[in-house]
Amino acid sequence: MAFVKTQIQRLALTVLFAVALFTTYSHISNIKADDLLEWWNDYRAVPAVEESHHGMADELVSLEANSPMSLQMESSPATIDDAEDWSNYPVKEVVATGYTAGYESTGKTEDHPEYGITYSGAKVKRDLYSTIAADPEVFPLGTILFIPGYGYGVVADTGSAIKGDKIDLYFDTVKDVYDLWGKKSVEVFVIEEGNGYITDEDIKKLNEAEEVQTYREEFTSLQAS
Repeated sequence: MAFVKTQIQRLALTVLFAVALFTTYSHISNIKADDLLEWWNDYRAVPAVEESHHGMADELVSLEANSPMSLQMESSPATIDDAEDWSNYPVKEVVATGYTAGYESTGKTEDHPEYGITYSGAKVKRDLYSTIAADPEVFPLGTILFIPGYGYGVVADTGSAIKGDKIDLYFDTVKDVYDLWGKKSVEVFVIEEGNGYITDEDIKKLNEAEEVQTYREEFTSLQAS
């Protein structure tokens, strides 16, 4: 019993000493009990703050992954065939062949005054927008088609054998006709119906349009292969 009494006395003295010490320190440093309590609460909140920072980091990663640049990189089409949802345009199945400006296709040699000149008067061109031949009763001059595997075609020419649901795609060489195309049944998409008129300047503007320059490297590499 005496031992317990002694321990209680020691505890009481310790508490009194601590109170006296804090009172003296508080008086000197102007720190109050409320300040210590606030510090203790802040100290206990540190793990929550760290967790919050981790959450912010995760959010920043999420924002970065969904940034316009990131989305643009992910959504940018690999090829011109993937550039749009072509099913939004009217579609027509045709038989597509290839032709050149040479004698084998037109019966004209390079010294002929109309060599390389289409029915519309525009020069033949293989580019992002190429000149193609079609039946004007089906696709009027100036009609813009998208031909999968070939690209955009502008109806600028006609042909005695190109009647009904047939089109003729321009290539620079006979080798390109055979190696890159041949003869195919293909679904083409009508981007814009022509008004029966097309010029070199019109075709030039189409090929210089900023929105198609993304695919120029692809086009160039395909022509070089």
